[in-house]
Amino acid sequence: MPAPRDRRKAVREKAQQVHVKQSRLRVLRRILVGVAGLAVVGVATAAVVYALTEMGPKPLVQPANANDDGFLVSDVSGIPEAQDPTVDDSTAQLQAETPTPTPTPSTTASRTVDIRVYVDYLSTQAREFQVANAEQLGKWVSQDAATLTYYPVAMLTSKSNGTKYSLRAAGAAACVATYSPGTFFAFNDELLRQQPAADSDGLTDDQLADLAQAKGVSSPKVVRSCIEDGEYASWARAATDRALEGIPGTDVALTGTPMILVNGTQYVGALDDPKEFAQFVLTVASDAYYRTPSPTPSASTATPTPAP
Repeated sequence: MPAPRDRRKAVREKAQQVHVKQSRLRVLRRILVGVAGLAVVGVATAAVVYALTEMGPKPLVQPANANDDGFLVSDVSGIPEAQDPTVDDSTAQLQAETPTPTPTPSTTASRTVDIRVYVDYLSTQAREFQVANAEQLGKWVSQDAATLTYYPVAMLTSKSNGTKYSLRAAGAAACVATYSPGTFFAFNDELLRQQPAADSDGLTDDQLADLAQAKGVSSPKVVRSCIEDGEYASWARAATDRALEGIPGTDVALTGTPMILVNGTQYVGALDDPKEFAQFVLTVASDAYYRTPSPTPSASTATPTPAP
């Protein structure tokens, strides 16, 4: 039978072994808890980063065919015929009432009227102007009497129950102008004719893409993807901000839509009266012609005086 001292020693050794084992278990538990905590933090961080990436603004992508945030009309086909037959004579009036100079590079350029239209696709007044003037605008462009540029902006983004229709429509117009420029005029016209009511949800991105496809866009899959992905939404917001700060080549800033500039002069007449607008264009064109000085004959082109 072991001596009492040996028994006490055995008990102490056993207790020490149990203590060491328990210490190791506590250390292991702390390590496992720490690793689990790091894993949870890592997952949470990844989720936050993903959410911020999805919710944040997309990188600013510039439309390929934009010039000072505007899109020059190159094809005027695909819009309804004019309801007022009197506008059919507007092109002839523009050409007839502006004096015809001797064709030289400088005077020929002065014959072309520059028309710029800033448009928000939720603006009822922008719709009035487009419906009333689309036909004669198309005629002027097709007969080289005028150049026509549209500037999609998004001033009424808050007027669509949170769907940002004004911004999405401007971005959709930029998609069509970039990937199918020949149908931009027709799509721009259709966006205004199919204008939803203010304070409604407006058209969905899918419906905007359907509208573009119905107007015969080239590369319809690319255009649809551009519209549904909101490829130019950030650009449309930035373009609006730039116009509100000042319009290039003028001393004015955008204050509402539509804003129509003819050779840099703002039109303030009736938006739904094509004859009044045509008269304004004729007046501006005529004034521009008479302000253009006649070219001074150079020494090389002067008629020599006959020798006696």
